[in-house]
Amino acid sequence: MKTFLKTVAVLVVLVLASALLAWRWYLHADAMEPPRLAGEMEAGSLEHDGLVRTWRAYIPALREGPVPLVLVLHGSRGDGQRMLEGTRYGFNILAEQYGFIPVYPDGFEQHWNDCRAGADYTANARNIDDVGFLQALVREMGARHGIDPSRVYATGMSNGGQMAYRMGLEAPALVAGIAAIAANLPAEENMDCEPSGEPVATLIINGTEDPVNPYGGGVVEISGNTSRGQVLSAMETVHYWAGIAGYAGEGTRRVWPERAAEDGTSVESTEWSAGGRPPVTLITVVGGGHTIPHTEYRLPRILGRTSHEFDAATVIWDFFSGGK
Repeated sequence: MKTFLKTVAVLVVLVLASALLAWRWYLHADAMEPPRLAGEMEAGSLEHDGLVRTWRAYIPALREGPVPLVLVLHGSRGDGQRMLEGTRYGFNILAEQYGFIPVYPDGFEQHWNDCRAGADYTANARNIDDVGFLQALVREMGARHGIDPSRVYATGMSNGGQMAYRMGLEAPALVAGIAAIAANLPAEENMDCEPSGEPVATLIINGTEDPVNPYGGGVVEISGNTSRGQVLSAMETVHYWAGIAGYAGEGTRRVWPERAAEDGTSVESTEWSAGGRPPVTLITVVGGGHTIPHTEYRLPRILGRTSHEFDAATVIWDFFSGGK
């Protein structure tokens, strides 16, 4: 009997140890201490369409005149705080350098009502007016801090990237540029928005090994849930934005220098730019997953590889600001 109990105890220890190792390998994200910055975080709420909506923002210490505003939109089952952490405070660090305000709003019940018709989360089922909420939030930040209305941008990850697309499709007068990470436009039969047909500067960052948002197009799946439906391929998505901006042809392809050979990813881009037209770019992370690229920190491995070839926040801000 004692031998049996010892055997059971050893097996339990082995199972727990294996579970811990699996958690650390697949589900654990690298920890990071919040950076010490001169500005401060601000939190608030506003009422829109009968709902109290919440947000947080970083207000840099140094800013002059009307400042740019960047809406940073979280993914499914997230909130503004998780997006702040998921981007490794990158937009806050950049804001202190360049004098813009990043805002991290919260979706309704941890989701945004993007353009995918079949999505079963409550924000979509109830047709929550997230475009109106973000427009109201921009007005709120303008009243508080003096926003330059010609320099409002929207970026997001996954569901947040889909919401950035919705802003570009339905509210191009509000956003001077959009940037989507790990998101492709819905296929025609899955499109639940009314595109204006107006061009907007667009940056897309997608991984070829994304286990959620298929780079080559197809069904978006999260833990067996396929209600988000069909999406276009990354290339079809970028060609849509290039087309309405008036570009023809395949764009200019560029292979980026290798900076982190050990991470299993490489980077190339397809770009369109011309005087008088908004730029459009697809950054393809070859081998990358459903993750936000960062030079040092990674997201859980269950989402695929995190590329260390570049910092997404820096590349996005550089795109929005035109490299200035």
